[in-house]
Amino acid sequence: QLQLVESGGGLVQPGGSLRLSCAASGFTLDSYAIGWFRQAPGKEREGVSCIKNSGSSTNYADSVKGRFTISRDNAKNTVYLQMNSLKPEDTAVYYCAARKYYCSRYDYDYWGQGTQVTVSS
Repeated sequence: QLQLVESGGGLVQPGGSLRLSCAASGFTLDSYAIGWFRQAPGKEREGVSCIKNSGSSTNYADSVKGRFTISRDNAKNTVYLQMNSLKPEDTAVYYCAARKYYCSRYDYDYWGQGTQVTVSS
C-alpha cells in the first residue's frame, strides 16, 4: 500500500519550534517532489513549502520564509519541515504530498492524513 504518514505535530507556544516528518511507505521518495500544505479551520488549503526530488531546489510561501526549512533524507525515505518562530497564525492541519520530480501547486499523486499544529499560549 502506497502512503505518506506525517508526524511531529502538537501544541507549542508562540515563538516555539516543531519538526514535522513525512515518511513514505510502499514506494521510494527519490523520484518525487514533496510539498507541505496546511489548512486552517474555515480557510482554503495553502502551499507552505516544496522540495524537488533531488533536494536541489526548494520554495516557501512568503508567510513562512525565514522561519521554516524543508529538507529530505532519501535514504530514510523521509522529508522534514522544521518550523521555528511559530505564530498563532501557523495553526492548521499540515499535510505532505508527493508528485513526480518537480514542485507544483497542483497534481500531487499521494497525500498524507495530516498532522495538527496548534500554536497557542
